[in-house]
Parts: sequence; structure tokens; C-alpha cells
Amino acid sequence: MSEREMCAQLLSCVPDFKLRYVLAYLQGLTADEMDDAAFCEQLYQDYLADPDRGETVSLADAAAQLGVSL
Repeated sequence: MSEREMCAQLLSCVPDFKLRYVLAYLQGLTADEMDDAAFCEQLYQDYLADPDRGETVSLADAAAQLGVSL
């Protein structure tokens, strides 16, 4: 099995919510082949389309979710 085929096979196992991380990593790998302005524009568009954009968690809430004390 080629490395490309192994990557495709592994990609089918990645949960949908993690695909944005895979996409960002792949974009980073190919960035040297893209025009910098186009790459930055794509990052910006991805940011605008991100459903979690703008959501924040307080330090106290994050600590409580992780089970640590401040």
C-alpha cells in the first residue's frame, strides 16, 4: 500500500469534527506552493466559517472542566 493510500485510509477514520485540523495541516504543508495572499485569504475564510468562532471559556470554567483547581 502506498503512503498516499494509507493516508486516504486513515482519513476515512477521522471524525468529522477533527477534519478542520487535518485540513489546516494539509494547507500548511502545501502553503509553499500557494500564493501567500491566497493562503492567508483561505485561512481568514476558514476562520469566518468556523462555528466555534468567538466562543470563549473562562479560566475558572476551563479548570473545572479539566478537574484542576486554581
